[in-house]
Amino acid sequence: MGNFYSELLKKSEGKTLEFKQDLSSPKPIMKSLVAFANTAGGRLIVGVADDRRILGVEDPLLQEERLCSMIADAISPRLVPNIEMITIEEKTLLIAEVFLSGSRPHFLKSQGLENGVYVRLGSTNRQADRELIAELGRSVEGVSFDEMPMPDLSIDDIDINAAAQSVHKKFLVDEAKLQTLKLLVPHQGKLVPSRGAVILFGKTRQEHFTDVWVQCGRFTGVSKTDIFDHIELYDHLPLAVDSIMLFLKKHAMRGADFSDIRRKDVWSIPLGILREAVINALVHADYSQRGGPVRIAFFDDRIEIENPGILLPGMTVEDMKQGISKIRNPVIARFFREANLIEQWGTGVPRIFKQAQQLGLPEPGIVELGMRVRFIVFLAKPIQVQAEQVTPQVTPQVTPQVIRLLGKLEGEQSRSQLMQDLKLKDRMNFSRKYIEPALALNLIEMTQPDTPKSPTQKYRLTAKGRQLKENGTG
Repeated sequence: MGNFYSELLKKSEGKTLEFKQDLSSPKPIMKSLVAFANTAGGRLIVGVADDRRILGVEDPLLQEERLCSMIADAISPRLVPNIEMITIEEKTLLIAEVFLSGSRPHFLKSQGLENGVYVRLGSTNRQADRELIAELGRSVEGVSFDEMPMPDLSIDDIDINAAAQSVHKKFLVDEAKLQTLKLLVPHQGKLVPSRGAVILFGKTRQEHFTDVWVQCGRFTGVSKTDIFDHIELYDHLPLAVDSIMLFLKKHAMRGADFSDIRRKDVWSIPLGILREAVINALVHADYSQRGGPVRIAFFDDRIEIENPGILLPGMTVEDMKQGISKIRNPVIARFFREANLIEQWGTGVPRIFKQAQQLGLPEPGIVELGMRVRFIVFLAKPIQVQAEQVTPQVTPQVTPQVIRLLGKLEGEQSRSQLMQDLKLKDRMNFSRKYIEPALALNLIEMTQPDTPKSPTQKYRLTAKGRQLKENGTG
């Protein structure tokens, strides 16, 4: 046991480890114990200086009793850590080991349930907001956010055709199948859509889940100082995978045009790794959180895929690397597997690390940052943005559908007006094949870019779009 703790003392503070010199500041200690209990367990070692010198504690029996009293007085529900004393270098250390609690969320009594819940992010304690507190409670009860019913909606609010089209095999659209996938769930004697169904294929998804979208950006250099290109994606989640990959490919050509697209050596980014990471982010995002979508950031030297939500209780980054998997969104994950986007539970992250090693790439990074998880894929060689390369990259993507859209767009027109002019009825098809590519190519723009889902939103040609239209789209 002594050897175990001797090795532990050489490690840095992290998600499951913290050092304290003494018990003179009770509140930070209580925050750490609460955070350990709510997140993934951990050990708090008392008697170690900031510079990692072993100081020990005076009168360890008295200090042990004091620590137990502090915990009993300060934390609710009742928390009973395993407290022991160990001697290293002839000095006694006090160790409080906390396990992931089945009574979470724990909180500081002095701050109450609303303000006193903490979780562990790296080597820091973070106050949990209302949504995260609810998530901690659901995780104990075994209830997932995406399985919960939406009683005010019906099957008519789900785009069943889009669901069928996203599965690359015969998809029998009947109530039995939809119940099996938990897209429909029973509620008070009737079948209603689950939250997962609306997140996946809701016709009015943005009205219920305003942050379920994807933000993609290409930045100049290695920081977010200068953005070169960006796009906002509102696709159904299974279809968003290809849209994200298209954006990444758009900025990853080695000076070649799209006539070279079938050559494997054209791509200067690891497409297989990135696809796995993108799918992982979409499936494991905490869609109960507010304030930020899934984000894809392309820098000269790396690509970062970031999703809202910390790791599920009991999970660490090391667990992920070893293939240990907990499914945050079983409805979403089940459908992704139905669509052959997921091969086997828990294999995605280990496969990413193995592929990176085989390709000679630096080891990918996984960090919890704020209330988000960021996956970092490093590139073999930097890819610098060069303005003169934009034309050969994007011009071949001007599809016949985009050409038709430009030909019909006069002044400022709404989505419904444009669909009527183009004789189209499928809103999702119109978004994916007409509006989104035209926005990505900067051929059209929104009249209200800060509120993309505004009911009064309209579209107009950009200078680039007008020039292309004048050159022969009419």
